[in-house]
Amino acid sequence: MEKIWTIIQLLNETQIYFKKKGIGSARLDAEILLAFALKKQRINLYIDFESPVNEKELSNFRELVKRRAKREPVAYITGSKDFWSVNLKVTDEVLIPRPETEMIVEQALKLIKADHLNNQKISAVDIGTGSGAISIALAKECSDISIISVDISPKALKVAKENIFINDCLKQVFPVCADSISAFKNIECFDFIFSNPPYVVRGDISGLQPEITEYEPFIALDGGDDGLEFYRNNLPGFGVLLKSGAYAILEIGEEQGRPVSDILEKSGLFIDINVIKDYGAKDRVITARKKK
Repeated sequence: MEKIWTIIQLLNETQIYFKKKGIGSARLDAEILLAFALKKQRINLYIDFESPVNEKELSNFRELVKRRAKREPVAYITGSKDFWSVNLKVTDEVLIPRPETEMIVEQALKLIKADHLNNQKISAVDIGTGSGAISIALAKECSDISIISVDISPKALKVAKENIFINDCLKQVFPVCADSISAFKNIECFDFIFSNPPYVVRGDISGLQPEITEYEPFIALDGGDDGLEFYRNNLPGFGVLLKSGAYAILEIGEEQGRPVSDILEKSGLFIDINVIKDYGAKDRVITARKKK
C-alpha cells in the first residue's frame, strides 16, 4: 500500500530535498509549490497541516518539485509573481520582477508628491517594460498617470499586454514594441521616464545562479562589456524626451551609482542626481531631473 502523505510531511521532505539540490529558499519554495498544487493559500497549509494529499495532487506536486530541482525559478513554474500591490503573469520571455525594482515605484510616488503632481495628468514612459510590472504598479497607485510601456521583444510585450488587461489598466498603460526610445520624436513630452534596463556585465552573467543563466532572457540581463551600455546609449536621448524639470528614474547595478551619475552629468542635461541604496546598502536606483 502506497504511503499517504500529509501536507506537513510533504513540506518537510521537500525542504530537505531542495536543500540537497543547493536551493537556498528551500522551505519557501516548498510552501509556494505545494500551495499552488493544492490550490490553497500558503497560510492554509499550516491550518490544514495534518490533511492528507490525494494521489492526483501528489502527482502534480512531484512534477513541480522535479522542475524546481532543475533550478527552474518558482515564478516560471507557477506562472505568476507578486510585485508591489499587483500579481503578474510571468513566462520565460520576461525577467522575473524583483523586490528591488519596487524602489522605482517608491521613488516615483515620492517625486509625484514632492512636486505636487497629485491630481494632475502625468505622462510617462517605461523603457524595457518586460512583464509591465513598473507601469502597472504605478497605474494602480496613481489614477492620473498615463504610461507608454516599451519593449524590444514582441514576446515580452505580449506578456505585458496580458498583465495590463488582467490588472484593468487598459486606459492608463499603452504597450509599444520598439528599441528603447526609437519610437519617439525628439519632443519634450514626458514627466517621467522609468527603466529597469539590462545592466549585468556580460562576462559576469555565466557566473550567476542557474535560475538566472538557464531560464531568464539574456537580452534583459546583458549590459555589455562593462554593464553600462544601455545608459551610455540612451541617457542623452532621455534628456531630450523629458519636459523641463521632469525626472528619469532608473535601476542600476550595485556598483554603478558613480559611473551612471557621470554619464548623466556629462550629458549636460540633468541636475539633482541621486543614488538610492537598497536595504543591503547597495546602489540600486538613480534619479535625475532635467534642467529647467
